[in-house]
Amino acid sequence: MKLSKRFMALFLAAAMTSSMFAACSSPAASGDTNSAESTSGTESTGESTTGDSAAADASGETRSGDSNTLVAASNHFEGKFSPFFAQSAEDIDIVGLVTPPILQADREGSIIYNGIEGETRNYNGTDYTYYGLGNLAVTENEDGSVYYDITIRDDITFADGTPMTIDDVIFSIYVLCDPTYDGSITLYSQPILGLEEYREGMSLLSAAIAAAGEDNTDFSLWTEEQQTAFWDAVNDGGVKFAQAIVDACVAQGLAEDSSDVATAAANWAYPDLAADATAKDFFMAIGDAYGWNFTAMEAEGSGTEGTALSDLIPEDVYNYSTEGVSTGSSVDYIEGVQRVDDYTVRIVATEVAANMVYQLGFYVGSLNYYGDPAKYDYDAHQFGFDKGDLSTVRAKTTEPLGYGPYTFSDYSNGTVYLDANPSYFMGEPKIAHVNFIETSEDDKTTGVASGTIDISEPSYSTEVRNQITDYNGGDDSFDGSVITMRLYDFLGYGYMGISADNVNVAGDPSSEASKDLRKGINTLMAVYRDEAINSYYGDTATVINYPISDTSWAAPRVTDDGYQVAYSVDVNGNPIYTEGMSTEERYEAAKQAALGFFEAAGYTVTDGKLTAAPEGAKLEYEVNIGAMGNGDHPAFMMLTNAADAFAEIGMTLTVTDISNAADLYATYQSGVAEMWCAAWGATADPDMYQLYHSLGSTNYYKINDADLDEMILAARQSTDQTYRRGLYKAAMDIIMDWGVELPIYQRSECYIFSTERVNTSTIAPDMTPYWGWMNEIETLELN
Repeated sequence: MKLSKRFMALFLAAAMTSSMFAACSSPAASGDTNSAESTSGTESTGESTTGDSAAADASGETRSGDSNTLVAASNHFEGKFSPFFAQSAEDIDIVGLVTPPILQADREGSIIYNGIEGETRNYNGTDYTYYGLGNLAVTENEDGSVYYDITIRDDITFADGTPMTIDDVIFSIYVLCDPTYDGSITLYSQPILGLEEYREGMSLLSAAIAAAGEDNTDFSLWTEEQQTAFWDAVNDGGVKFAQAIVDACVAQGLAEDSSDVATAAANWAYPDLAADATAKDFFMAIGDAYGWNFTAMEAEGSGTEGTALSDLIPEDVYNYSTEGVSTGSSVDYIEGVQRVDDYTVRIVATEVAANMVYQLGFYVGSLNYYGDPAKYDYDAHQFGFDKGDLSTVRAKTTEPLGYGPYTFSDYSNGTVYLDANPSYFMGEPKIAHVNFIETSEDDKTTGVASGTIDISEPSYSTEVRNQITDYNGGDDSFDGSVITMRLYDFLGYGYMGISADNVNVAGDPSSEASKDLRKGINTLMAVYRDEAINSYYGDTATVINYPISDTSWAAPRVTDDGYQVAYSVDVNGNPIYTEGMSTEERYEAAKQAALGFFEAAGYTVTDGKLTAAPEGAKLEYEVNIGAMGNGDHPAFMMLTNAADAFAEIGMTLTVTDISNAADLYATYQSGVAEMWCAAWGATADPDMYQLYHSLGSTNYYKINDADLDEMILAARQSTDQTYRRGLYKAAMDIIMDWGVELPIYQRSECYIFSTERVNTSTIAPDMTPYWGWMNEIETLELN
């Protein structure tokens, strides 16, 4: 079994950007994350402090002498509160309160194009009007280019009293597009006119030294001392970093011993090293894979017992990956970033890119604070800093300055202190101070019940629900006397995946026989979804029928024409189930329908049992699930019940419970797994390229369909949401026909509030993953 950690880097990067519009509307990019969805179906967002320290902070300094302070629980902060470099979801929450994004989104994650005037959208039968910092006008031109005109309000001031103008926006764009920028916002990936020419001709100092080699004698771009320091760091800290990965592989039985670098590297998704490779060779391969960005390379050490790369390499050398050196000719401005007037900028794209509107929802950093006004002259192609040198921007990473509902005061002892901004354009918040405290998962509910925390977001489960009911004296309503609870759907969904490369007939994953084989498996699995999800989650999750989060604007609705329960028709297209069927009758009908698919796939069926498999197919398959080694997973019951049903018709389904999430990921990332259960995390944009295009980086299903590829690309090349929604529905029909994914459930998450402390009538209504309590924090009140 191969163990790929490169995926973890993708996971972390996607997890940051997928927070867009959640909580306080952070900037977006498309992409999806994957998790094992074990331990009550939750994902960890970081380490937590102990409950004792959280309680002490909440009951002591945070409340002393001021009854107008809201205390909110949080997970661990990294302390990167920069609008450019925040990465963790917790840090991004703080950034969103201090520096809201330039574009807002509604409760379904759709962009608000007229934020200045306000735009009304209907959600769940209620009209809501959304306001924001700016407007966006999109114009598609006959030559294929697209104008994105961003206009900002003319009444915005930063917390230091400096008025915001479009020059602050342009400064921010150039920071995000700088060749040395390594934050989570990927505006530089968009087809902006002249962007490629602007970014070329410059390399990271670390990458340039690595490419020149250890014996380089040309010191025109760096000093001999810098080169010596770099290679000393590689030969010491870099080797230790790679060796820690090798040792982790040995511990997991994926390499013979600590000298077996090549085997370990192959199991870490680096299969091309020579048989006699050293730890240094391994580290060099890692560096090349990440363009010698040391911060990004840290992800490869995730899960090892080695020290972080930042602890192994001297700080000055580590910073080489943030310094740019000119290696050739380049232009000094981006042609497609065009200043129109003091409050409008036009961004010219060379082609339609559907997700670009989400990328334009970035934060605006103050030129006066994060940059150098003396270095800004738009006409002279100077944009507030020297190209390739973001040191002035990075220097303010821990102390943000913005224009949002709250201003940053301090971060100490696991607590972030915020103060109301009297000049916030939506009005000064009702609550004077907000303190976010690092809190352990166990204390997120007890803290609210005891009165030391006002708001928290515990990982929701039936256990948490019962705990809240107990605190409310047996009252199981959402509005209890001690705790008020609000549910919202998780931004993602649980699924079972099937590798088309590993589950097929005659080695042809795309044949009708292969599709029938996989549809037969899914048909028998699908009927057991309801019982499993109800048993695990109760009423806190629902079964879904399409491979997309129900939170998305592109998700099919039950009322839509053509909506169909997943795998509910037989091989001839006839409904498997009829109204009034008992549960046992449904199970029996599913077995018969599955037999029909298997027979169509070429299996021999004798007396209601499978007795022989066609070429390339089998009578035994394995499905992996990360259920902590003890069956703790929402889909575990579905698999075990289905395994019994498969046995009754002559097929063996082996359910392998993998306790380590990284090991589960490795089984399908490496292409070894036949089937697996996991959960996708989604973003505001439903782009399917990454997951389902034949060239998608996380197309673990190995689906390869020309029509599907065409639809995915066509949806990327349109800004018409109705048109895109239709394309995605057709694309999902193809995915389901291939039988490579069984959608299972959409679970709930929750916010809980102290009923005694928080005026619950002022909590934002109809919360979603894109619209939480912080989105209307300025109107929230305490009792």
